Amino acid sequence: MRIGYLTGEYPRVTDTFIQREVMTMREMGADVHTFSIRRTGDKHMVGEEQKRERDRTFYILPTNPIHLLLTHLRLLVTSPRKYLKAIKLAWSTSQPGFKGGLYQLFYFLEAGILAQQIKARKITHLHNHIAEASGTVAMLAGTMGGFTYSFTLHGPYIFFKPYQWRLDEKIKRALFVSCISHFARSQGMIFATPEKWQRMHIVHCGIDPTLFKPFTHKGQGKRLLFVGRLAAAKGLPVLLESLVTLQKKYPDILLTVIGDGAERTQLQKQTIQLGLSRNVNYVGSKSQTEVREYLQETDIFVMSSFAEGVPVVLMEAMATGIPVVATQIAGISELVEHEVNGYLLPPGDSTSLTHSIEILLNNPETRVSFGTKARQKVKRDFNIRYEVSWLYQLMNSALQGRMEPIRPDSPSEQLVLNSNLVPLRKTNKSNDTNKATISQR
Repeated sequence: MRIGYLTGEYPRVTDTFIQREVMTMREMGADVHTFSIRRTGDKHMVGEEQKRERDRTFYILPTNPIHLLLTHLRLLVTSPRKYLKAIKLAWSTSQPGFKGGLYQLFYFLEAGILAQQIKARKITHLHNHIAEASGTVAMLAGTMGGFTYSFTLHGPYIFFKPYQWRLDEKIKRALFVSCISHFARSQGMIFATPEKWQRMHIVHCGIDPTLFKPFTHKGQGKRLLFVGRLAAAKGLPVLLESLVTLQKKYPDILLTVIGDGAERTQLQKQTIQLGLSRNVNYVGSKSQTEVREYLQETDIFVMSSFAEGVPVVLMEAMATGIPVVATQIAGISELVEHEVNGYLLPPGDSTSLTHSIEILLNNPETRVSFGTKARQKVKRDFNIRYEVSWLYQLMNSALQGRMEPIRPDSPSEQLVLNSNLVPLRKTNKSNDTNKATISQR
């Protein structure tokens, strides 16, 4: 199976889950060609794995104007009907206003380059991650080039502007849609006709649990870890507010912040203003290997976000046996079970955040209990090999026009991975409506 993978920018340090998915697909025997709208900057090259992926990825931009013109002329001459259909689709799905039309023109031009590349490489199917702008390019390229496409529906940002990004049309035209959670699927179902619901499947983003060594919790805790983009949606000021209260009782408490972003300078200033300079350490972006090393020095993982999908970094912390404190938003409750393997809190509530952190600081037994159950949850439901094998099966079945399989109920019923791909066995159990139609760092 020769397939293409498209995102707006690949590989990025914030989207390591896509890189893991691509690599696992290749391990299963798929010939995966990666495409990206823009070339990734050096700041994302935090490890050799990122550098290797960047070297083998085709970047649509920047492009030579003459090459762009010749590419579109070739598509028009060789497939005029498909090309005109793509023009009609671009026009009908354009965002309103002059600016919206201009952006749609850019997407159309980019789609031509992508379509030509996919035809030249004899790729049979295109899969897209992050379905906003790059999703539009994928949809237009599929029409222009006459090939099928699918996409992974992450959220949360596309759910803020679903009509602007024509989520309805993208779902309608996709061969299938991979949804990272039941929450994401339910939001997509709002914009899809009921007959398309059966083509919307749950495929979790996942990790390889074997890469994460379980952490042993002992005594009083003091080390907190936050990993993510330093952006408003991550709610880091709420966590800083909690630290102001906590440091009065626990002066040695230390929060390590991994990540970078537009808000970093402002957050560092706020940290100083709050008198937390000795309690917060901003270390910037780190490679996957380095993040695993930081997890081995962490008592509690904290996520104070206002908007998320199902964060892969939460899976990584849980796979290490670290108890997590996270906000109860989007699909997080499908990963974190309140008072079972972590704490779920109302977003923006620093009082609840402070209380939950303090409980875990003072109770190593609770940290051990939560951490053990957290690791079990990730191994059972968010193992990347199980999830990608399921995605592979879905894609293969859809491309061959076969009846879509039913997702197995447990890892023991899923694909057994050897050196070669073994067909996924079906379960004979009946499922409810969601489970009968299900398939993200």
